[in-house]
Amino acid sequence: MARRSVLFAPGDQPGKVRKAPESDADVVVYDLEDAVVPDRKETARDAVCEALAEVDPDCELCVRVNPVGEGAGADLRAVFEGALPDSVMLPKVPGVDAVETLAGMLAERDAVVPILALVESAAGVLHAEGIAAAEATDALLFGAEDLAGDIGATRSDDGAEVAHARQHVLLAARAAGVDAVDTHYPAYEDDAGLRDAAREARRLGYDGKMAIHPAQVPIVNGAFTPDTEEVAWARRVLDARDEASDRSSGVFVVDGEMIDAPQVRQAERIVERAGGE
Repeated sequence: MARRSVLFAPGDQPGKVRKAPESDADVVVYDLEDAVVPDRKETARDAVCEALAEVDPDCELCVRVNPVGEGAGADLRAVFEGALPDSVMLPKVPGVDAVETLAGMLAERDAVVPILALVESAAGVLHAEGIAAAEATDALLFGAEDLAGDIGATRSDDGAEVAHARQHVLLAARAAGVDAVDTHYPAYEDDAGLRDAAREARRLGYDGKMAIHPAQVPIVNGAFTPDTEEVAWARRVLDARDEASDRSSGVFVVDGEMIDAPQVRQAERIVERAGGE
């Protein structure tokens, strides 16, 4: 399943928890961590547990637990007694040990589901390769806001202060063959800015972007969905590839451009993202 848009819903707000799957987001994250103040954690756990038992959407349902050693165990005990989510998000992942510990905790409850690892600290970025390569990891998510706070950076419009980390997380995900999801765009009423940020993330190679408001979902989905011209080009490339294969030639020409393996891989990704065969 594609992970173009990853929408967060505060676990202690039942209305938003139940409405979020109607947003057309590819992934809906029931948040038990940052979106919930400490004295409402139990309320959030109860609400999420009830929603998992009653909601049956087409999207991927994920639960963001608290970090290992800081509430993850209590989250699992409360939420994973009934219906299971499709995946679990682990925040503030400092290294592969945290992923493996959570995977072990899930296995003890017969809840073997993929882990989406949120990389949002200096330690997490520096250990991104190991985190991505862990058997339980199914995606890396880049958290720019927490990272900036961790390293003492001031956020800027061009994001230069986190650019290296953003690309490092992407490279780690690609090397391990897992999804890469970009940071959220904080200004949820700035549609043009979000559209530009999402398109930039796609150009970099990211598969999707996090969202903090349902109104951001269609913009993010649109940015990560190939348009008709891209799909047409990709199909011409793949058709020409098949013809060249019959002639035992690895290089061929499409629209006046020499095409070889890198462009073929790009065409395959475009067709896959468009939902084609």
